[in-house]
Amino acid sequence: MAHADGSRELAALIALMHRARAAGDAAELGFVIVNESQQMLAYRQAALWREGLQRQVGALSGLSELEPTAPYVQWLGGLFRHLAAQPGPDCRLLSPDQLPAALADDWAAWLPEQVLWLRLADQGALLLARAEAWSAYEQKLAQELAHCYGHALTLFAPRRDLRQVAWDWLKPGPRQRKLLLALVLLACVPVRLSVLARGEVVPRDPLLLRAPLSGVIASIAVQPNQRVAKGAPLFALDATQLSGQYALASRERDAAQESYRVSAQLAVTDDKGRLAMAQERARLEEKSIAADYSGRELQRLQVTAPQAGVVVFSDRNDWQGKAVAVGEKVMTLADPAQVELAAWLPAAEAIDVAPGARIVLYPNGDPTATHEAEVLRVAYKAEAADGGLLAYRLQARFVERVPPRLGQMGTAKMYGDWVPLAYYVLRRPLTAARQWLGW
Repeated sequence: MAHADGSRELAALIALMHRARAAGDAAELGFVIVNESQQMLAYRQAALWREGLQRQVGALSGLSELEPTAPYVQWLGGLFRHLAAQPGPDCRLLSPDQLPAALADDWAAWLPEQVLWLRLADQGALLLARAEAWSAYEQKLAQELAHCYGHALTLFAPRRDLRQVAWDWLKPGPRQRKLLLALVLLACVPVRLSVLARGEVVPRDPLLLRAPLSGVIASIAVQPNQRVAKGAPLFALDATQLSGQYALASRERDAAQESYRVSAQLAVTDDKGRLAMAQERARLEEKSIAADYSGRELQRLQVTAPQAGVVVFSDRNDWQGKAVAVGEKVMTLADPAQVELAAWLPAAEAIDVAPGARIVLYPNGDPTATHEAEVLRVAYKAEAADGGLLAYRLQARFVERVPPRLGQMGTAKMYGDWVPLAYYVLRRPLTAARQWLGW
């Protein structure tokens, strides 16, 4: 018989635990806890206390709805709050002499003598009351039920939102004062103000090679970024028109030379011939000057390198056959050992960068390399850069012995003054707020 009773109790315990885990919401679970627990434990009154955002009595045995303002509910709330704040075992027997006078005086009006208090993990507590004493076996059984109920209540535990978490951290207290002090100290930590910009390695003091005359580029004799020696041919303009002009001027000069020779022979025997000789000589000088000028212009159509270096331009196909005006830039002749850094600081993120400030180039083609430089000049006026953005042009000198390759591009990080960390973090949000609010 004892074995059969134990089996029935075990089956009832398993069924009750399953019923608790299968509850659809917190109200249904509370009803199971305070009412259906009588299948395992005999009691006269049961009360469930819920912890969380709102600490309150969650359910009472024999009642489908609670009235929070009822005296019994108010007294139970004070009792649970007092017990939750007291250290002790998760399962214990209560008596009036363990309570403050304000709670102990009303004990007889609301509860019988024998009260069992069970902690439901961190989700609340369960109070069971009756007139008979609780045996050790019943207390053990009640602990098993409490463990199951606490686990089931976690499913319906209210989630703490960010506002509640923030309030818990910010409400006055020793921890909050330490946190505030740490934040103030952290906000005052000095950091170096910096900003990122587009950077490029450009030649220092390059020699610009311009079109000597207006015309059409007939040929490009070099490749982009090719090393050339002094006097090497670079490009040539179309000579068709100037060649014709030079040939015509040469013929006119030869004809004037012949006319002058004839007039000189006549001047020996004829006085009128002397006057004609003077006129022919002036005409010969005029045609000689025109022919010499056309010859010099024809020689200027071929542009050569005035010194050794590297020719920098975009593409041969972009220039061949292109009409250029006199003085128009065609290419640049640079010394690959004499380079500097050009960076474009966006006007929207401009900081105070003075000559001598530190700037670091991170090349796109070599993510492991860095090149330090020192700012030489900063443009006072922002100009439109690539992409249509306004930017200030900066020029910097590399401080390392081996400079980067000419034409290398990357990201330049410019450093300004030392500022507090709070200013570094809030600089852009404050700027956006000022632009939006207009102050």
